[in-house]
Amino acid sequence: MNTLSDNTKILSLLKQHYPKATIALKFSNTWELLVAVVLSAQCTDKRVNIVTENLFKKYKSINDYASAEQEEFEQDIRSTGFFRNKAKHIITTARKVLEKFDGKVPDTMEELISLPGVARKTANIILGNGFNKVEGIAVDTHVKRLSERLGLSENTNPDKIEQDLMKIFNKDEWFRLTYFLIEHGRAICDAKKPKCNVCFLSQLCPSAFQFDHLVK
Repeated sequence: MNTLSDNTKILSLLKQHYPKATIALKFSNTWELLVAVVLSAQCTDKRVNIVTENLFKKYKSINDYASAEQEEFEQDIRSTGFFRNKAKHIITTARKVLEKFDGKVPDTMEELISLPGVARKTANIILGNGFNKVEGIAVDTHVKRLSERLGLSENTNPDKIEQDLMKIFNKDEWFRLTYFLIEHGRAICDAKKPKCNVCFLSQLCPSAFQFDHLVK
């Protein structure tokens, strides 16, 4: 594991290089945000944005989603992958939000994770981007990969990684940390071929030598 000084430097450098890091998903309200995040599971944000551009025009309100036909909705989101489960979750969630929460997306972790298809990662994204509430850190595939490579966590379970990151960084850094790591994962620290030779974190990264050695 890194020293406190190393972790402080890592965060500082990420801030410098990705000052505009933010969520890539497009939405206009908290319900659309929830739909987009559910669709983003095992799918790129770019693909989700292409799908939701038409989806949000076709289904204009949460009532439209609640009354949607399962098979038709599956075809509307098919290209995001795992479309059957996603369609079922979104339609069922729409009905539950209408019945239990008066048609409004709940704004607490406990209530959000009670919804079908919503786990801590999704809930953290919704809370942070939809309600400006920070209760944790969203650990997606990029955050998971970089946390391990940068020595921020020795765990592989997303929930445990989240707990490790919450202990390392101040709460006022939690929200943007996710997007700093996502940006770096996309730009430099690729899953299969990380660009350690041009990485500004290479001197602080325990994995850099390993990948550099493998390349050579």
